[in-house]
Amino acid sequence: MSTLSERELKPPHSGEPLKGADMHTLLQELDSGWELIDEHHLEKEFHFPDFQSALDFTVRIGGLAESVDHHPEICLTWGKARITIWTHSIGGLSEADFVFAARAEQLAG
Repeated sequence: MSTLSERELKPPHSGEPLKGADMHTLLQELDSGWELIDEHHLEKEFHFPDFQSALDFTVRIGGLAESVDHHPEICLTWGKARITIWTHSIGGLSEADFVFAARAEQLAG
């Protein structure tokens, strides 16, 4: 598991989003399956054996989101949950988004 999940998860309230190499370096620290979309947000679809398992995962993600005041977009359907992450206050990706993604991986386990 990536040590990225152990970093502080504190989304910035201002500043510039990550660009280029900084963003791609952090992406390489994540487990496979995460996509970098338009250098603006991260997205991954998690697969589960049934609806309840996918729902339980979204509840765990919701708990994480509330605890750090960083709220992803979550799309839930039978056996799947797609998580889309970016830092709204800066209009793009911050290190916190990559940390959130790494922690989401742990919650899917």
